[in-house]
Amino acid sequence: MKNTMQQRLVASFTLASLFCSGAAWAGGVPVVELPAMQVTGEVTLEDSASSSTEGYVTADQLAERPISRAGELLEFVPGLIVTQHSGEGKANQYFLRGFNLDHGTDFYSEVDGLPVNMRTHGHGQGYADINFMIPELIGSLEYRKGPYYADVGDFGAAGSARLRYVDELPAPMARLTIGEYGYRSALVAASPKLAGGTLLLGGEATRYDGAYDLKQDAEIYKGIARYNRGTDEDGYTIGFQAYAIDYFAPDQIPLRAVQSGQIDQLGFIDPTDGGDVRRFSLNAELRKPAALGHWKAAAYALSYKMQLYSDFTYYFTDPNDTDALPDDQFEQYDDRKVFGASLLRYWQLSTRIPIDIETGLQSRYDRISPVGLYLTQRRERTETVRQDKVKEASLGWYLSSRQQWTNWYRTELGARADFYDFDVDSDLAANSGKADDHLVTPKAAMIFGPFERTEFYLNYGEGFHSNDARGTTIRLDPTDPTHQTPADRVTPLVRVRGAEMGLTSAMIPHTKLTATLWQLKSDSELVYIGDAGNSEAGPPSTRRGVELSAYYEPLPWLAIDADYAYSHGRLDVPAEVRAADGDRIPNSIEDVISVGVTVPETQGWSAGLRLRRLGEAALIEDNSARSKPTTVVNAQGSYRFLKRYLVSLAILNVFDSDDNDITYYYESRLPGEPAEGVADYHFHPVEPRAVRLTIGASL
Repeated sequence: MKNTMQQRLVASFTLASLFCSGAAWAGGVPVVELPAMQVTGEVTLEDSASSSTEGYVTADQLAERPISRAGELLEFVPGLIVTQHSGEGKANQYFLRGFNLDHGTDFYSEVDGLPVNMRTHGHGQGYADINFMIPELIGSLEYRKGPYYADVGDFGAAGSARLRYVDELPAPMARLTIGEYGYRSALVAASPKLAGGTLLLGGEATRYDGAYDLKQDAEIYKGIARYNRGTDEDGYTIGFQAYAIDYFAPDQIPLRAVQSGQIDQLGFIDPTDGGDVRRFSLNAELRKPAALGHWKAAAYALSYKMQLYSDFTYYFTDPNDTDALPDDQFEQYDDRKVFGASLLRYWQLSTRIPIDIETGLQSRYDRISPVGLYLTQRRERTETVRQDKVKEASLGWYLSSRQQWTNWYRTELGARADFYDFDVDSDLAANSGKADDHLVTPKAAMIFGPFERTEFYLNYGEGFHSNDARGTTIRLDPTDPTHQTPADRVTPLVRVRGAEMGLTSAMIPHTKLTATLWQLKSDSELVYIGDAGNSEAGPPSTRRGVELSAYYEPLPWLAIDADYAYSHGRLDVPAEVRAADGDRIPNSIEDVISVGVTVPETQGWSAGLRLRRLGEAALIEDNSARSKPTTVVNAQGSYRFLKRYLVSLAILNVFDSDDNDITYYYESRLPGEPAEGVADYHFHPVEPRAVRLTIGASL
């Protein structure tokens, strides 16, 4: 018989007491953690990397890259592209390793110790909205690709990223940015000393109308108060973050409406799409030295509310509708409280074969009341498709160890066990219920080198993503008004198996090269369709690809980097299904290219230029409809003078590309069209060229 979640939590507290007693044994011997491999900067090889596809980005490097929105910081992950198919308040669309990650389903992200991905979210499973960040105050980004890391659980199959705020600013700062299309933003921040520690205070207010025909009228407010005292091995951090946005959204539009002249390239169909988000969080972290190592305990609480209004099919539901405004709008609502805690213990053992060991507990509890899908017209609810109260709890335990066998060979072994409980209280009694599941996932790595400043990596690991809790208890399709149509339940936890081999080399002077071959096999492409209120079960899938990265520093003041990623993704379906319907994975991007030129600050001057290209993809399984490539170039130049003042000019979409941020293919209906609708391309165009000027001062 499976243990209940209560029993698991008791076990977790028992283990926690062992951890803490271990901390008291030795009186604290501080240990230096092995650093992650840096992506840019001095061309060296670190002896701590577990794979060829992990990296660490500093605050200076983050500041040198031109971005148009906070989410684009994640494009420091080689091969990852961030786009948007709606307004400023919706989570970005992410593409990595052949995954259309929707809004984050298989890419785990974390900001200052708080997980960003939302389970059983109103819009999409794993929804990762990082728009609440203040990019100028982010101190580091650590990324890792593949399911090879024991401390990463849910949503980490394709990769993960951890961002952390700075502990201290060189001086108080104020910045004002103005730009085309009504862009105005003001930022103030300081980090005064307080009671032996540092208090980081920051606030940002932004107003943006946008370049589209529909005025976004976006109002964005962000704030942070973060107190840090001590060191990475002996200290503590307490943080509070706040975020609010209200906006209208120029959503994706049908190609035929543009071609017929009904709307132009930057037009819209429903002027009332958009929404609002409110997000408040509190987190704390305690770090202490212990016998042969250290331990760390963390906890967080999050309050989150989202209302999202969308209309993707326009006049499909009522073919007799001749109103000027379409009636297919729906609202996705999410109101939740999230609580979590973790405990980590690390040992570095000086045995005959040097070994380090890390083990940890991670718990999370989401109380969502409610999460709902409603039919709306002009943001007024007309019908409830479904409304649920959900309690979702999880407990994860992991263990990893590194063994240094010789000066040129080391191994890493790890495993994690995850336990989930789902409790759904639905407005349709048949869809209420409870479910639970557990999963054990192994991890392993072999690292050879350095040989001529070159290391080789072999990795294997298993990961997973959880499915929407509502899909685990569903019995009847909520979109059927008669409540007679059966609906298939989904597997609560979907396993993903990954393997890769890669190399990293710095044998060429001033150059770092990385090459990786990888494969990911998913047990199912199962997803919860938030736009429809039910679950959709898909077949297993296999993705494989190659990634190449190069970093070249010909001069102390000049760096050039380039990344290329190719992926081949297919559904694992029988031959007869493949022949009839195809086996392509919709929106599985086939190649990604990114090239950048960076001039780090030299005598006050700094600059960055970046090209990114999102390749083609099949939009439906039979490959009869495909998206076109998207290429965008951004540039930024800054000058700091009198040590206190900064002037920066950013040009976004330098060559005024009219490519598309995202493209879909499905049926929709416009006035006068057949009742069954028309299959068509639906796209969201890249924003046209925009210039933004920033003036700043250190106070």
